[in-house]
Amino acid sequence: MTAFTPLQGIFFWGFLLAFGGLMYVLAPRVRSESGYFQGHDEAGRPASRWALTASVFISWIFAKSVTNAANLGAAYGVVGGLAYATYWLSIPFAGWVIYRLRRRDGATGIVPWLIGKYGRAAALAFAAAILVRLFNEVWSNTAVVGGYYGEAGSGAFIAAALLFTASVLFYSLKGGLRSSIFTDGIQAVVFVVFLALVLAWVLPTHGPARLLTEGELALSMGLDLLLVALLQVLSYPFHDPVLTDRGFITDEKTMLCAFTIAGVLGFVAILAFSLVGVQARLEGIAGGGNVPAALARTLGAFGFFAMVAVMVSSAASTLDSTFTSLSRAVACELPLLAGRKPPRHAVGIGALAMVVLAIVGNLPMMLGTDILKATTISGTMVIGLAPVFLLAGRVTYAPLSFHLSFWSGMVLGVLLAMGQIPAGWAIGDGKYALLLGTNLYGLAICFVGFLLPLALGRRRPATAGAS
Repeated sequence: MTAFTPLQGIFFWGFLLAFGGLMYVLAPRVRSESGYFQGHDEAGRPASRWALTASVFISWIFAKSVTNAANLGAAYGVVGGLAYATYWLSIPFAGWVIYRLRRRDGATGIVPWLIGKYGRAAALAFAAAILVRLFNEVWSNTAVVGGYYGEAGSGAFIAAALLFTASVLFYSLKGGLRSSIFTDGIQAVVFVVFLALVLAWVLPTHGPARLLTEGELALSMGLDLLLVALLQVLSYPFHDPVLTDRGFITDEKTMLCAFTIAGVLGFVAILAFSLVGVQARLEGIAGGGNVPAALARTLGAFGFFAMVAVMVSSAASTLDSTFTSLSRAVACELPLLAGRKPPRHAVGIGALAMVVLAIVGNLPMMLGTDILKATTISGTMVIGLAPVFLLAGRVTYAPLSFHLSFWSGMVLGVLLAMGQIPAGWAIGDGKYALLLGTNLYGLAICFVGFLLPLALGRRRPATAGAS
């Protein structure tokens, strides 16, 4: 457990309270639906290009992500960090796909587009995947923050995670998506400043050249995970409303520019933070499932605080976006699945959904779960979305196409989680050999499933179904 002196304990626990209090004071109060669910200001104007860029950038710098990047850097050297940073190519790829959907089909959101294209059953299946994703985002980020205050499962660990959750929830309730985007800009600055301080603390020990050459480009040394990431980029971003919701709140060109810049910045930031793990690898520091926390304990009180600030700022930006995405999904998109308009008191319903998620979403954190599984396993489950979005507008389509592709990926993801994928599917002999094989062969199965109804003549014109 992290050992604080009484004075340090007051400071570090007070930091959580002060952070939440400051965000609450600064966050704008929003009552309108356009502000709460679309992020518009009081004059009805959408977020600016740079506000959207900062929001997308920091919202996708999850606390679990920087922790995973460091863990992988410790396990495989820079190849591990590069593998995890590759997931950030999802952002510009998603921006390009959403740009096409908006320009060609007039799409106003992923769920409405799916309803128009593949029917309500397809949109319902997709919405269920979104809810699972949002559920995972809560515990996987609060657990990271808790890890800096105590061992997993301890009273201090759980108390810190719950205190952090409450702090973020209160300012999220105040302003919805508008509040999230506004505070994201502040959190992005905090993250970058303290990331620079952490790296300045770590890099001189061995030097950048030594850190960037540690590791081996081999399947058993992280290359298998790099290939998994490249495959999952084709589908992974589309089941994350934290990202896709922001693809529909500004004009198309502003969105595409913001997504591209945010993706590049995110890739660089994650790769840079993975060097913290490489440093731990060279120093022989065993961090278990939380290498940054283990390394932070060797940096003294100031170094530890800098690491805590990095994690809290990144976790808060993701958690408030998770709350607001669920709010929009429950209040605005789920009614569409029943053929109804959003309810009269949509903002109140959305706020209630946030509170429920804050409570239920922390249950796995209290029970203990490997945070990397929130990315790799869920990423496999949604590989069936790749043909749905990659082939949109390029081929004719049928509602059955969606289901054959989507559910093939879901079944493979569940089988992988249960350890039921045949060993013969493994590619190489590394830790992620079976994951790589499942994603490669699984993508092939999903594409075949998507195209099969078209080959059998059960199709609609590629231009139909605009949302």
